[in-house]
Amino acid sequence: MRNKLVKKRSSKAGLPPGTLVHIGERHREAARVSIIVYDENNITDQASDNLAACATMRGQPGVRWINVEGIHSIELLQKLGECYGLHPLVLEDILNTDQRPKREDYGDYLFIVLRMLSLKSGGEGVASEQMSLILGPDFVISFQEGLAGDPFDPIRERLHTSRGKIRSLGADYLVYSLMDAIVDNYFAILESVAERIERLEEELVDNPSRETVGRLHTLKREIIFLRKSIWPLREVISGLERRESSLVREETVIYLRDVYDHTVQIIDTVETFRDILSGLLDIYLSTISNRTNEVMKVLTIIATLFMPLTFIAGLYGMNFRYMPELNWHWGYPAVLFLMLVIAGGMLKFFRGKNWI
Repeated sequence: MRNKLVKKRSSKAGLPPGTLVHIGERHREAARVSIIVYDENNITDQASDNLAACATMRGQPGVRWINVEGIHSIELLQKLGECYGLHPLVLEDILNTDQRPKREDYGDYLFIVLRMLSLKSGGEGVASEQMSLILGPDFVISFQEGLAGDPFDPIRERLHTSRGKIRSLGADYLVYSLMDAIVDNYFAILESVAERIERLEEELVDNPSRETVGRLHTLKREIIFLRKSIWPLREVISGLERRESSLVREETVIYLRDVYDHTVQIIDTVETFRDILSGLLDIYLSTISNRTNEVMKVLTIIATLFMPLTFIAGLYGMNFRYMPELNWHWGYPAVLFLMLVIAGGMLKFFRGKNWI
């Protein structure tokens, strides 16, 4: 199935701003919530289907990471929004899964949206889901649609084993780690796309077909979708890197700069793929044109060879009574020999001109 370029919003027509309506597909039967509270010395991890302990957790020391998989539960989002004071427009954007990557500053917290990509089964095609992040002074809330899997297991492992600096730094470093995991996954997507482009290029040169053109257009559509999903992310990370919000500390800027460099590299690669695919379409058209020209060349040579032969056959096929050659004993072999001489002479002339 192709990724939809625009998701249906007819259900929201006429409703006031901030009305919570889920726009998108439901990928999980029930929403799943995982809560990790950690500091430099301790960590607790629990899974829950509700947020009854939300109010009590807010007063605990350390960093709280609340991860929600499955955003179709409006009641769950409302409870979470009431607990952390999230603006209704933020909750509305979380439920609207057709958002472009963006960053919005609400003073007490930052709202970040980006796309999480994964390969579909079989490695053909790209699946996409919206990833929403809320960064507060001492908490991070992440929202996943529950489609593309969970790339955050290495981060959970680092938290539990206390590897690296993740336990000693704040919530902004956790947001960096989540974004870095998503951006790193883009490289795997681009590697798969690069392999498909190479196979397509070989097929276009050797033996192009209508199916090849179909795959070419599918790849062009995917590259456009990748560009739409990744290009605005550069602006998002650039704003975080410039510390336009006090929630981003100086210690985290250098790591955000690294993610920014990776994003620019990915965007350059996507643009390169766009140029290559445009070139492949030109190669296909040139190959088909050359093949048509070769066929027309052969047919033209055949027609040219038969033109004088047809003239001779037509000349002696006229129904006149008094034609001297009709009564000649060697007339028929002589005409055949003349035809062979003319055809052979024309073939020799064509070879001399390198036309065949």
